[in-house]
Amino acid sequence: MPEKKAEKYGGYVLARVPPSGLEQAAPTIPLLTNQAPAAISRVMSDIKVKICGLSTEDTMEAALESGADMVGLMFFPKSPRHVTLSQASRLADMARGKAEIVAVTVNMDPDGLSRIRELVNPDIIQFHGSEAPEALAAAKVMQGTRVMKAMAISDKSDLEQAHYYAVVADWLLFDAKPPIGADLPGGNGVSYDWTLLKDLDLKKPFMLSGGLNPTNVAEAVRTSGARAVDVSSGVERDKGVKDNELIRAFVAAAKSA
Repeated sequence: MPEKKAEKYGGYVLARVPPSGLEQAAPTIPLLTNQAPAAISRVMSDIKVKICGLSTEDTMEAALESGADMVGLMFFPKSPRHVTLSQASRLADMARGKAEIVAVTVNMDPDGLSRIRELVNPDIIQFHGSEAPEALAAAKVMQGTRVMKAMAISDKSDLEQAHYYAVVADWLLFDAKPPIGADLPGGNGVSYDWTLLKDLDLKKPFMLSGGLNPTNVAEAVRTSGARAVDVSSGVERDKGVKDNELIRAFVAAAKSA
């Protein structure tokens, strides 16, 4: 059996495992090399992974090399992950054709959405505020993109509106309700009862988000039955500062679930 070396990094215990021993590393999180992650993750699982709140070229590269299926760019000035249109354009060019580009917005007006569409050209616009289903429908027509609606949940009653959004949204994302007084609607590192999503049938794909990190994402997938996951703060070494090794570990753990 190949030797495994445990290493503490960013608050998580990661395991460095030689490539030949990956199949024996189920209880740990394989820390993959820059070359291997995408190829390995494709054969491990069909779980889709979105790395959200990317803001630098090196972390974007890490997400792409790790095999992330979606990359999120945040357009919300209050967020430490906010990017300008020029920053987002450069990052989107890196990702185009390799992963789906998601523009994350919060109660943005149509003019702002149009600017993002023109300069960044995302594959999906994510609505993470209090937008009504009608706003999503209008954006699909005006911007010509797919749309994702993020919904904050803490109990089963919060899922009731999901059916209304599922009529128009191409994706739904279920995040935890932010703490009282929080400035951000997401990216707070807060979790919720994953069993709420078990056997959820909306006729549209949905994504699990909220409080995920490399050590709990596999369990979250198995418990919730979700086939897609989203992470932001769970792969950061400081608020708004992504960590390349945690990104790689998260993708590997999610894909091995």
